[in-house]
Amino acid sequence: MDSPQPFSIHNDFEVKDILAMKRELTSPRLIKSHLPYLFLPTDLHNGESKVIYMARNPKDLVVSYYQFHRSLRTMSYRGTFHKFCRRFMNDKLGYGSWFDHVQEFWDHHLDSNVLFLQYEDMHKDLGTMVEQLVRFLGVSYDKAQLESTVEHCHQLIDQCCNAEALPIGRGRVGLWKDIFTVSMNDKFDLVYKQRMGKSNLTFDFSL
Repeated sequence: MDSPQPFSIHNDFEVKDILAMKRELTSPRLIKSHLPYLFLPTDLHNGESKVIYMARNPKDLVVSYYQFHRSLRTMSYRGTFHKFCRRFMNDKLGYGSWFDHVQEFWDHHLDSNVLFLQYEDMHKDLGTMVEQLVRFLGVSYDKAQLESTVEHCHQLIDQCCNAEALPIGRGRVGLWKDIFTVSMNDKFDLVYKQRMGKSNLTFDFSL
């Protein structure tokens, strides 16, 4: 199987570029995007292409997102984390509502062309997640290839989590415990329950 040609979609201004890239890149193609389900090309909705969605514990995500905003000159966010978290809970940050974004994809997690993954599961059992991915993509592999891939991924994760040049949360699970106050956590839990209470999607906040 040929290696997929990668292309990244990072903001809503590039939505129209997806179709152009699909025409220019030969199959198999890999397009990484932050776009909501609604904005994806119709062939993804129709099951003609595969979608891998990675969801992260929202408490860790908001901490990482805050650090990301502070690290980029184009963002230049210099407010407090408390204010940033409040904006997150009120859907006042870029890319819109995390709650709606995740729920839209979760609503399609049983579709045959959608693989819904959770970031925390990758840290708990990377081998199982890699097996899920290769089965979903229809890639043939043997035990040695699988073990080699998992080992390589572990090395990449260790590098990211320990690199001084990567202050953006470093991919660590449980970031939120270092910065959330008790009152902030209570407020977040309340908002989370209000927005996601009817969903059967759950996250492991204990890690």
